[in-house]
Amino acid sequence: MSFAMHELVYFGRSLPWIFIDTLGLFNGYKIQSNKIPSLREQWDCAKFVLLSHFTVELPQIWLFHPMAQFCGLSTSVPFPSIWTMAYQIMVFFIMEDAWHYFSHRALHWGPLYKGIHKIHHQYSAPFGLAAEYASPIEVMILGFGTVGCPILWCAVTGDLHILTMYIWIILRLFQAIDAHSGYEFPWSLHHFLPFWAGADHHDLHHEKFVGNYASSFRWWDYLLDTEYSPEAIKRRREKKIARSSKKTL
Repeated sequence: MSFAMHELVYFGRSLPWIFIDTLGLFNGYKIQSNKIPSLREQWDCAKFVLLSHFTVELPQIWLFHPMAQFCGLSTSVPFPSIWTMAYQIMVFFIMEDAWHYFSHRALHWGPLYKGIHKIHHQYSAPFGLAAEYASPIEVMILGFGTVGCPILWCAVTGDLHILTMYIWIILRLFQAIDAHSGYEFPWSLHHFLPFWAGADHHDLHHEKFVGNYASSFRWWDYLLDTEYSPEAIKRRREKKIARSSKKTL
């Protein structure tokens, strides 16, 4: 059931983006408007992702349940309160984002990039289906953050319900697919939550192959100076000028 839910949500959430790209419904909001994925590219991507799901993600999901139940995962009533689910999912987002940032940044190191991460960068202009288009090794590494963080939480607190886990997975898939959508709208979430990453943040990463390593939030890239945006470039230039001025004095 968990695997079926994952497939339904992943391809169900990707489907609107396929129609949007194919029909050109929001070309004015396309970040890289000169790079529209063809139906052939989308189909090839879907086949690769399906293979990855059955060979890599299915075993991870299969192993999650006994491990989580050993740590105290609840699968019975009563269901947790909305508040309990909300704060736990927020914790999972923060934990996963940290794991994703440092793992993703490591995957951009020369040998790891060539041997593992280069596959994900096949598309310099990402689209929804490409969110999980990656090497099986990368799927395992980054997927550990999505699955491992709730297991760790459950092991430490003994407080996790399967319903919370399902909602977390759904929201995480929505985040990943929307970040790869390639579209920036006036109603995009980062306009209301400035620390949220979103499509504009991740699209630049695919276009430039550098910076913007985090998944959900912008703070790690900001704090560790790996943010890639016009504002960040301007900020670095100003710092460089200031340092040069100090040396001259």
